[in-house]
Amino acid sequence: MPSTPRLAFGGDYNPEQWPEHVWAEDMALMREAGVTMVSVGIFSWALLEPEPGVHDFGWLDRLLDLLHANGIAADLGTPTVVPPAWFYQRHPEALPVTKDGQRLAFGGRAAICHSSPAYRAAVTGITTALAERYANHPALAMWHVHNEYGAPVSACYCDTSAADFRRWLRARHGEGLDGLARLNEAWGTTFWGQRYTEWTQVGAPLRTPTAGNPGQQLDFARFSSDAMLANFTAERDILHRLSPGTPVTTNFMTALSQCSSVDYWRWGDEVDLVTNDHYLVSEAERTHVNLAMAADLTRSVAGGAPWLLLEHSTGAVNWQPRNIAKRPGELGRNSLAHVARGSDGAMFFQWRASRFGAEKFHSSMLPHAGTDSRMWREVKQLGADLTRLGEVAGSRTVADVAVLWDWHSWWAQSLEWRPSVDHRADERADAFYEALYDRHLTVDFAHPEADLSAYPLVVVPALYLATTATGANLTRYVENGGTLVVSYFSGIVDEHDTVHPGPHPGVLRDVLGLTVEEFLPLRAGETVALGGDAGRTGGARLTGEVWAEAVVAQGAETVWHYADGPAAGGPAVTRNLRGAGAAWYLSTRLSPAQLGQVLALACADARLPDRAELPRDVEVVLREGPEAAYLFAVNHNAVDAKVPVPRPGTELLTDERVAGRLGVPAGGVRVVRLDPR
Repeated sequence: MPSTPRLAFGGDYNPEQWPEHVWAEDMALMREAGVTMVSVGIFSWALLEPEPGVHDFGWLDRLLDLLHANGIAADLGTPTVVPPAWFYQRHPEALPVTKDGQRLAFGGRAAICHSSPAYRAAVTGITTALAERYANHPALAMWHVHNEYGAPVSACYCDTSAADFRRWLRARHGEGLDGLARLNEAWGTTFWGQRYTEWTQVGAPLRTPTAGNPGQQLDFARFSSDAMLANFTAERDILHRLSPGTPVTTNFMTALSQCSSVDYWRWGDEVDLVTNDHYLVSEAERTHVNLAMAADLTRSVAGGAPWLLLEHSTGAVNWQPRNIAKRPGELGRNSLAHVARGSDGAMFFQWRASRFGAEKFHSSMLPHAGTDSRMWREVKQLGADLTRLGEVAGSRTVADVAVLWDWHSWWAQSLEWRPSVDHRADERADAFYEALYDRHLTVDFAHPEADLSAYPLVVVPALYLATTATGANLTRYVENGGTLVVSYFSGIVDEHDTVHPGPHPGVLRDVLGLTVEEFLPLRAGETVALGGDAGRTGGARLTGEVWAEAVVAQGAETVWHYADGPAAGGPAVTRNLRGAGAAWYLSTRLSPAQLGQVLALACADARLPDRAELPRDVEVVLREGPEAAYLFAVNHNAVDAKVPVPRPGTELLTDERVAGRLGVPAGGVRVVRLDPR
């Protein structure tokens, strides 16, 4: 990356789809737009290696030389997401098999069995050849391995994968009969007579007549994420060896609306730079909330460090049921909202709209409409804005609170035969995040066993699987003065999906000061009324849905009780003082707005500021660097807004001085470099 601070701007560039005479026009337009970097070669394996071991690098040589001559850096892909047709003709066993035993066909993308020795050997060959040829090319800024691991295929259930799964299990549970005994215990195979007596009897969790073994399915989800990660690290290590000093990444999809099959906490430690692809759920009412959540989660996977938005869209995508176009100004506003939450740039899929193929109706920086279009004008404006904001690069976003999230828990909770199909971990995470967003609190996500001491408030929206270490961590956090908010159906099982001994909520019952005698899920459309404590809530009433519980207070005070329904008269929302802190528990599903009422009380416990003066849907986010702090204000409303600034500063997009209050135009963004304290 460049030594002087600047934010990356560009997108996926697929010039192989166009005659070479178009490339010169692309370069001129990229310079006009202010493009600094493009991702190239991601889907070009068939062109780079048209026959096994026979390489054709001529076109890529010319392309990289052209980019360098025009001052544009290359994020160079290893094209391992789509092996060539000749590869599958020779190795049809490398195509993935579904849970139902069906082998998928060549013709889309990412049709890969990640346990295939033939695939791994071919990947080693093409990655080595690329690194040997381009390690010292002056255009090279970053290596881009594969593309969006986990989408659309994350798991393969073939015999080769089953054998690889057994190797993974022996590494996890131990070799020989002793290891097999530990596996039987972890999976609870005495239930339904599933006990294994030889390792060769253990296979992938193919479709069964009824619910399959949950421990086996959970371990297979872990294995599948690790199998993809092993292929990434193999490529990364080749690139590190042959191209030392050049960062290696792969594009994540952290949004819970996009990818559920990758343990990004584990993956985040393995890349040199965390990058992410994010696409709006275009039919949602407040798409910017999902965007903010994905950006916060990506930054958290990066350990709080700056990251890079490697893909998003200038307008509509083409793979959702209804591909809603972005409105005027949304392109730039979305991009700068990502920057506010830690991205050191804004990249897109893709540079020039494709005329053929599956994504020909996907928006691009240079649309089918050409340069005489609103989209092109907004692309140019964004390029100019990112240039003005270059000094922000390298600074870090400042968070107010933490939300705990664990992909293993999500996998476990999503298995069959849970108390209610209406309870989803991702839905609760979305709801709690929206409630915090509406209180204008910037969120860090954290692993349940992470150090939480820096956060005055920690929220647990859905943590069905919680280890003993997690229970101890959260108890210590509260005893040391933290404020904890826990939602229902959390703390229930251990890492093997085995219920913790004793009453629910397992490892969390002591810190919460209560037990749950029975889950009381509600019928579709059924609601329960909650009555508030007159002193603490002013008698405010809430309405729960989906879920209720028979809660027994064991030291916790009742803040809201069930006024009706199957738990009528019992505690619904509780608060437990423990040590120097407080732990709140919500035993029913509340809307984001009603969650806000509970969180207001928890925020008071945590002594967090009330930011009620900020307008709804105006984000105010702080990035801090060693030399300056930057206040981002992003207005998603159709009317102008004013927000307070903590001290005077200079607005970087207009070069105006600001003090007291900052005006943010409708649909606009303002960024203030705050004066030193």
